[in-house]
Amino acid sequence: MQTNTFQKISLQGTGLEILSIAAPAGAEVPTLVFLHEGLGSVRMWRDWPAQVCAKLGCAGLVYSRQGYGQSDQVHDVRGPSGQTDGQRHGRLLPDYMHREAWEVLPALLHAMGIARPVLLGHSDGGTIALLHASRFNVRGCIVMAPHVMVEPVSLQAITQARQAFEQGPLRQRLTPYHADVDCAFWQWNEAWLSPAFAQFDIRGELSGIRAPLLAIQGVDDPYGTLAQIEDIAKAVPHTTLLTLPGCGHSPHRDQADAVLGAVKTFMSQLPSHLT
Repeated sequence: MQTNTFQKISLQGTGLEILSIAAPAGAEVPTLVFLHEGLGSVRMWRDWPAQVCAKLGCAGLVYSRQGYGQSDQVHDVRGPSGQTDGQRHGRLLPDYMHREAWEVLPALLHAMGIARPVLLGHSDGGTIALLHASRFNVRGCIVMAPHVMVEPVSLQAITQARQAFEQGPLRQRLTPYHADVDCAFWQWNEAWLSPAFAQFDIRGELSGIRAPLLAIQGVDDPYGTLAQIEDIAKAVPHTTLLTLPGCGHSPHRDQADAVLGAVKTFMSQLPSHLT
């Protein structure tokens, strides 16, 4: 039986909410690291990470980024961006996913004693996974609905999300998953809708990815088109693409069986050695 352990650790002076999923006793298996979307958290994944790890017989690590879930919040999240004593405050800058991928995630993996994980990222988390894999040694990388550049449809959907948060049901729907729902929403929404973010484009970094890569995209995703994963495949020719009809922005919910099957196949084809 799997053991799931919730804890809060201090990393670079910030408290992060962590869920560790233990592998079966004695198993030499990789750790799947789950990287959540722009409005996600540990609890917003629900039980999907535990289900995946149980099906695959592997260990898992799930965490909430700063400002999300039960992790420490960001002071003055809608104010001017800055740092005081090493702690960030104010609005996220356009490079926030680079910082997460290249500074925070490596420090977290080191603190948790995880070497060469398999990254599994959704939306913003998929982008973070790609950026990390472009510079660091990972065993594999799985991305669902990632963003490699800004599309008009993305900005339109994010603008609609702002309207739903301010005037509709979105704030109430998100509240159970975050200690400070306003912090979680505004740090994501204002970063994406800022003029500076229009230039966000990581396609140039993708050529550094050497690990096996699975990229999944729903045909009906309002936050991005198939161009996102097609451009990944252009930059990383060994990418395996999975296009899902009848699927929106959350493939693991909209097409759960297809996604789990693809993940299981991908994991089974990874090199058996861990070094």
